[in-house]
Amino acid sequence: MEDHKHSVDSIAFQVREFYQTKTPFRIYHGSTNSTRNSQFKRGAIIDTSLLSKVLKVDVETKTALVEPNVPMDDLVESTLEFGLIPPVVMEFPGITAGGGFSGTSAESSSFRYGFFENTVKSVELILGNGDVVEASDSLNSDLFYGAASSCGTLGVVTLLELALIDAKPFVELTYQPVSSISEAVQLIETSALKPHIDYIDGIFFAKDRGVLCIGHATNTASQGSKYQQFTRPHDPWFYRHVEKLLHKGKVPLTETVPLVDYLFRYDRGAFWTGRYAFKYFLTPFNRVTRWALDWFMHTRVMYHALHKSGHGDRYIVQDVAVPYSTATEFMNYIDDLFGIYPIWLCPLRVRHGSRMSSVPAGNFGAINSDMLLNFGIWGPGPSRLDRFVDMNRKLEDKVQHLKGRKFLYAHAYYTEEEFWEIYNRAMYDALRSKYHADYLPTMYDKVKVDVEAKKKARSASWITWILALFWSIWPLSGVYGVLQAMFGGDYLLPSSQQKSKSKQKIT
Repeated sequence: MEDHKHSVDSIAFQVREFYQTKTPFRIYHGSTNSTRNSQFKRGAIIDTSLLSKVLKVDVETKTALVEPNVPMDDLVESTLEFGLIPPVVMEFPGITAGGGFSGTSAESSSFRYGFFENTVKSVELILGNGDVVEASDSLNSDLFYGAASSCGTLGVVTLLELALIDAKPFVELTYQPVSSISEAVQLIETSALKPHIDYIDGIFFAKDRGVLCIGHATNTASQGSKYQQFTRPHDPWFYRHVEKLLHKGKVPLTETVPLVDYLFRYDRGAFWTGRYAFKYFLTPFNRVTRWALDWFMHTRVMYHALHKSGHGDRYIVQDVAVPYSTATEFMNYIDDLFGIYPIWLCPLRVRHGSRMSSVPAGNFGAINSDMLLNFGIWGPGPSRLDRFVDMNRKLEDKVQHLKGRKFLYAHAYYTEEEFWEIYNRAMYDALRSKYHADYLPTMYDKVKVDVEAKKKARSASWITWILALFWSIWPLSGVYGVLQAMFGGDYLLPSSQQKSKSKQKIT
């Protein structure tokens, strides 16, 4: 803890310097699982990238003390040594504990435990004036609930206390075919009532063709159940495996999956978006090529290549959640608007009386429904900027009309007025003022897409236009992104700076 305190004191000193000059800064983590374009400037960042250690796992209290940049795979590996696991583990290994708290993160256990932030018991933060404070349900509770899902705009999170549960080595996973969203919702509600069910999510391959994946943790595999892995290069991508079972009429079917393979089953191929890379590079998409190119198809590498290539602006990447009662209407709408499949489904519990209903700026504040159904919509969008923006705007409008919410890790096209009609600005500004954060970028500043700036960039000088045309020639930008991912290094700051990381023994 001495090393941690020294690091926090150093960061707090930097924050106080920014506070004295009222210089807005952004928090640099060293990596990202957001598709938003980087907006960092080297002279106005707080670097927390080295706060990446699990400091303690307490078996008695079933808690863990972790620094914010601990990724999910390191967290799982550390807690499993003690026979424990976080209740909510995000599906990509590189998503961090701090990102899960300050952003909005959920997974297939969220129908029972809520969002990742609901599993956080307390946090240590550096306020906008450099003071270091603790926040929990009983201490600075308004800050505790307000900081969740606020994109780091109320302070710098430097430590989290996480709740843990007993771990079991396997997940017995049942694939259940469904022919409509209404049937899926009914099965989700029925399954969620069963106390032994631990995981629920689903994949729709067409509006009338989907599979729910319903799992429960177990110490032993059931007799006759097939043993299936998903993390090795020669293993199938999870979605392809499910699709093949459905296509061959082999569902319903139950398989036994190792716990870690289940938790990170979507890492290879980033759900299914990795297949678009094969299409872009005119590469056959089959088991042999997926094996040969496996290194490139993990989410850490894919995010690196995505940001360096600039292709994030070419794809619809949105996660939105609507009440169960409007799920069918929403499915029909996005089928007409996008026609993009597969679509991911994930039921989410909204914990009222806690941060998810009381947080002034939190992503799912002021929701009346106890349960929401998340739709993951990821695929190629129109090449024309106006059409691309229009499709995203229509999606946001529909979600708001259905009293749902969107995850703010992705591109947001709201006007500022629209954004603050959704999120309570008066309460948010009051919190920022109370905790000396009102000079920092707001949530809207962080998540908005500046459409006018993009238009101006496209109509700039003839030199800029020629460079943009050159960059658009296939496959220059894609090759550049891949090469940058291969060489590694930083991909968020204007220039690279490698950072060494050290591990600390867990006590």
